[in-house]
Amino acid sequence: MKISGRTDIGAPIAFVYAAFSDFEGWERSAMRRGAEVNRTDKLRVAGPGMTWQARFAWRGKERQLQLRLKRLEPGQGLTLDFDGPSVEGMLNIELVQLAARRTRVMMQVELKPRTLAARLFIQSMRLARKRVQRRFDGRLAEIARDMEQRFAGQPTL
Repeated sequence: MKISGRTDIGAPIAFVYAAFSDFEGWERSAMRRGAEVNRTDKLRVAGPGMTWQARFAWRGKERQLQLRLKRLEPGQGLTLDFDGPSVEGMLNIELVQLAARRTRVMMQVELKPRTLAARLFIQSMRLARKRVQRRFDGRLAEIARDMEQRFAGQPTL
């Protein structure tokens, strides 16, 4: 199943890219929401090959995912692969500069089930596609608002 969305952010592309590639910030955000996130690679500089182990409770069960940064292109976007016992997939983020202080973000998530239970869950998501898409778009808009607020709070040169 593929879910995609796009939004425009009132910030320069360099700022938006820096925010999306702030992996420590995303780790802290996940931990604030109750997830346990551990970086498992030995890379000193952010780049393809970075890996994480994540554990979190979702729908009453303990879930586990391994994440791997597959692509990191400055000013263009990034791709993460994730892999778990019941599902695998990919998160792709593309950035396009619309103006000096306007950036379009296009995000796509692809899920592939590995078990019968996951296949049934993804099928139920397909049946409720409008609701799932609305929630995805809402979360993407929330991320955009947060980035715009952080950019507005920065001192300008």
